[in-house]
Parts: sequence; C-alpha cells; structure tokens
Amino acid sequence: MYISIFTDELYLDAAEVLPIVKGWGMEYVDFRGQINGKGIEYQTDAELYELRDRLKELGLKAGVLQTSLAKVHLPGPEILEHEKEKLEGIIRASRILGTRLVRCFNYWQQEPEDKDFGKLAMMPDLMNQVLERFMPLAKLAKEAGLILGFENCGQTPNEVIALLKALGVPEWGLAWDVANYYEVLPEAAGDGIAYFEKALSYANMIHVKSWGAIDGLGYRKVPWERVLAGALSTGKDLPISVETHNPADSPYSHKEASRLVYEAVKRAWPASAPADLHSALAVKEEFVRDYDDDPVRFVVVGLGMGKNRARQLTETAGTMLYGVCDIRPERAREVGELFGVPYSDDIEVFLADPRVEVMYVVTPTGEHCSVANKCLDAGKHVLLTKPMDATVEACDVTITKAREKGLLLGLDFDFQFDAGLAALRQAVEEGFFGKMLSANIMLNVLRTDAYYQENGGWRGTWALDGGGAMSNQGVHEVQRLLSLFGMPEEVKADIFTKNHAIEAEDEGISLWKYQDGFTARFSSTTCYPASSWSVRVEIFGTEGAYCDTLGGPEGDHTYWWKDGRWSEESPYTAKREWRQASDNFAWCLRKGEALKVDWRAGRESRQVLDQLYESARKGGVWVPVYSPE
Repeated sequence: MYISIFTDELYLDAAEVLPIVKGWGMEYVDFRGQINGKGIEYQTDAELYELRDRLKELGLKAGVLQTSLAKVHLPGPEILEHEKEKLEGIIRASRILGTRLVRCFNYWQQEPEDKDFGKLAMMPDLMNQVLERFMPLAKLAKEAGLILGFENCGQTPNEVIALLKALGVPEWGLAWDVANYYEVLPEAAGDGIAYFEKALSYANMIHVKSWGAIDGLGYRKVPWERVLAGALSTGKDLPISVETHNPADSPYSHKEASRLVYEAVKRAWPASAPADLHSALAVKEEFVRDYDDDPVRFVVVGLGMGKNRARQLTETAGTMLYGVCDIRPERAREVGELFGVPYSDDIEVFLADPRVEVMYVVTPTGEHCSVANKCLDAGKHVLLTKPMDATVEACDVTITKAREKGLLLGLDFDFQFDAGLAALRQAVEEGFFGKMLSANIMLNVLRTDAYYQENGGWRGTWALDGGGAMSNQGVHEVQRLLSLFGMPEEVKADIFTKNHAIEAEDEGISLWKYQDGFTARFSSTTCYPASSWSVRVEIFGTEGAYCDTLGGPEGDHTYWWKDGRWSEESPYTAKREWRQASDNFAWCLRKGEALKVDWRAGRESRQVLDQLYESARKGGVWVPVYSPE
C-alpha cells in the first residue's frame, strides 16, 4: 500500500503542486486536471514527456490516472465516440508516465434522490444497457493493459461489484471512495464490518476525502484506522489517494485541507499487517479510566513497529504519548510531528526529563534489554515489546536491575488480554478437556526478502532478532502455549532456511513434552505464499476438543467439541479487561498493582526459544527447559 494525492485538489497547476507535495514527504501523485490548464487525457506527447521528466527530477512517481472516463449516464452515440477518444488519450498518458492504474466510471450515474439509485446490481435490463455502451471501452482498455478501478460515485459499491462480475477482468476492481454515501448506505450503518469486508475484497484503489477524515467539517468520520488495517491485511498493493474535496464552507484552504487529509492518513496508517481482514476491521472496546485526567506519560523508543504503539497510546484512556525517539532523525521527526509530540534521536533527552514515567522500547530485539537498562538506570519504568531480547542471559540482567530498583518491567504480549484466550484458559483450568493429551499450533506467514532487508537487515539475524520465524513471528504462539500449560519439561526442534537469505530459520518445527504425558507441537514459517497471518490452534483431551482458525482460507472460527458434537458457541465467557499491555501497565502504575504480563512472560518465552534453538543445533535432540528463578 502507498499514499498518493490528486494534484488538482490543491487548485494549482500540477507544475506548482509537485514540489509542494514532495516537500510533504510524498512519493506518488495522481493526475486528473489542471495540468497545463487541461486534463491528463488531453496532454500532448511532448507535454507528457516533460511531465515524466519533472517527476523523475523530483523523485516522484505517477500513481493513478484519475479520469472522468464514462462519467455519463447511459449516453448516446455522440458522447460514446467522445469517450472513446478520451480513452485513447488516457492510454497514451499511461504509456508515457509508466502507470497502468486508471480510475474511471461506467456510464451509470444515479444519486440517492434518483429512482434507480442502487438498482443496477438487481436489474439485468439496466446492467445490459450499461454493458452494451461500456464494452467498446473495456475492449480497448484490456488491449492496452490498463488496470481499471470503477469509483462508487453516482453508484453504490454493490453496483460497481455487480459490474465487475459481469466484466470478468480479474485485475479490475472498485475504486472505493469510502466517504461517498457513507452516511446514507444502510450496509454502512453500525460497525460496518460486513460492508468494509466486501468493499475491500473488490477494491484495487481507495480514495480519502476531507469530510471523512478531518474533524470539524460536520460529517460522519470514516474509521480510517480500521479501513487501512483491513486494506493492508488483504495483501494488495493499493494506492490510497488523497482526493480532498474541500467543502465550500471549510475553514481551510485547499492546500491546508489536502495536507490535513494526508496527515490523517499517515496517522491512521498501520505499522504491520493484521492477522486477517475481519479482526483488522473489528471495533476496539473502549475502557474508562478514573485517572484519565492524569494519564501515564510514555515515550516510545524505536519507530518501526513503535509507530503503531505510539498511536495506541493516543487512543487509550489513561495513557499519554509524551514523546518519541528513534536513532534515525528523519523518522523521529516524522512521527513526532504526526502525533504532535516532542521527538529526538537522542534517548538521553527523555531520560533526563522528570515528567517521563514509562519508556516503551520497540527497537530491534537484540537491543531491547540494553536500552531498557539505560531507562531503568534513569529511574524510568519500562514496557518492552516481544521477544524480551535475543538471549535469556540478557533478560536476566535487566530483570535483576528492575527488581533492585523497584521499577515496573512489562512485556507487550497484547494477545494475553484477549477474552477468547481467557475463556480457553478457563476451559483448561476447569477440566473441560478431561485429561489433557495434545496441543498443536501452526503459524503461516508471508514475509518477503524486502522485509528482511529493510532497516539495515536486522531481522532474521541471531544477534538482533534472536532467531527467525519461531522467535520473531512465533513468539506470540510460544507465549500462548506457556500461558495455557506452563513451562514444558523438554523440547526438541528442527529449523530450516528455505526461501530467504537470512542467518536464522524461515521455518521451524518443534515438539514440547510435559511431565504428565501432555505434548504440544508448534511450527512457524515465513515462507507461506499467500499474504496472511494464518494460525491454526488445536487442543484436545480425553473428553473435549478445541479448534481455532485465524486468517488463511478458513477465516476466523472457534470450534468446541463436547458430548459428541461441535459448536461455535463457547462454553465459557470472559470479559476483556484491558485494551492492550500499555493500558494494563498504566493501570498498575497508577493503582500500585502487579502487572498482568510482566518480565516472567518475557523470560519464559525467551528461555523456551533458546532451548528450541539449542535442540536444533544439536540435531533435533530433546533438551531440558528450566523454569526461571
């Protein structure tokens, strides 16, 4: 996914706009009108080559050609011929500017007050009239290799989807303008999850308008954090285009409004792909904290994944993003300005500030504890992301320091606060399964070479990542097993590096043995070909069974077996008490209570990982696992 912007939304000629948006940090631009005083489809070859050269000079790329092609309702022959000539100009611009993406329409234009609004998907005779007129354009576009996105302007997303099914071109999709009709479509009411899921499954480009993104304009806000997280979970390389449409009564200039929309998109941008589309779109529960007028002041250190953690702090009652820090000055500045907080590339600036209460460390794994030690020495509480560090020895040094200084040291295993996991833990504790026999967890993830190479290539190294697929991605599932069944007696593992140029494994397979004969199998890979965070969990005993799927081809399902039948209804109910680890951390700091997920979870998961790797180094033999002191 990448952000782009309609150049003409600043109401300046493209030649003036390009250096402005480049100064904002943009890499892509969309072209529609106000280019040499005319639309993109009317540029001469010479003008297009000049525009291409200017883009190259500024380090910009053409994102989408945002045309008004076929934005006419069931036209006659004269207009049809004119639209064909327009398409020929678009094809020429596509070839010279090097982008195949074209936003267009399809000869169906109806608004909510019109009698046929929304009916195209349900009336074959109307669909046939549209297809009869549009097919000559479709043929030309296909021959030219254009990737068309049909905007839901003058029609609903369902109407676009019906047309896409009729055209049958796999690459073509919905140019989803989320704010269009968002206030009037029945399917967009409430949490809108089903509506968002359907639109995103067909979308090949997305538009962001001011009235769904900027506060104070009097319109229903689009939940962009959820929409963009859902878009990222699809694995599609979607352009997210700023189409400002600054209202006439807006207090902002067109340039100001465009910049505000761009910044809103950046704030909502997900730091990493969620597990699946449905969970990405889920509405987060709100929690009331009686210390919200005195929030706990956090500084986030490390702004890769840390950017997402920073946003969490701005959205959580009782927590305050006080500042951000990264060794890359430009990254620190970008995120600091995005959230309107102090920033620095020097951690000492914040360690010397007496108002800072918690340092939230989201650096590469092998640096977690060394950074935490500095923070603890400065008298700051520390929340670490997982894994705790690359070795259990590094963890022990930090644990000792935190205990000596009486400071909180926690881990952000956010999954541990999930109500579903709490219900499963209750089932284990209360004997739902009878005598426990086996647990199996399989994690399938796609990670590209680019993922491993970014930020200096620390991922997949022993020193800075503490391993590969089992450590970086699999630590979530390691901790799931530990939280349910405790520390195993022995483990053994085999690791493989199959598809990536990394030191550590991109696939690991392990077996865990417990004293009472219970066994667990755990595997993790980053070689999965489909873009997904796919998890399958199976647990069974002599009397009951459980199966949970997340992502992948099956989607999200939880099944319980008891008394001869399967059910998706949980026999146990549990209420989520905390939004995530930082919420619980703030609570415990203000209330003087013990952390729900403290250093023990970090040390135990690291201990198991170290022993899994020890087994693999010895050829897959059984090795003992020792409990922490």
